[in-house]
Amino acid sequence: MSYYKHHVFFCLNQRSNGEAACAQHDAQSAFDHCKQRVKAEGLAGPGGVRVNKAGCLDRCAGGPVAVVYPEGTWYSFVDKADIDEIVEQHLKLGRVVDRLVLPADVGR
Repeated sequence: MSYYKHHVFFCLNQRSNGEAACAQHDAQSAFDHCKQRVKAEGLAGPGGVRVNKAGCLDRCAGGPVAVVYPEGTWYSFVDKADIDEIVEQHLKLGRVVDRLVLPADVGR
């Protein structure tokens, strides 16, 4: 068994050259909300869920993005309701939220 059941990385990258970046889409707020929800649901910690900040994940065109491991499921989200759905469905119940999955061909 791995140390965490799920490890979630939120891209919080910011660019100063005008290129698309997740920080332009308030990714920090989504990250903060996810951490709070995971903790409130009792999912945080060893054997559970770890939510981490990440630099550029190179999927900028779909931003903001987060990826859940070990599955390697990439999500794009719009608001806190989307984050709530990812926490409830994927992290708590183990069901991928298909409507939020980032298409495989979306890159930088």
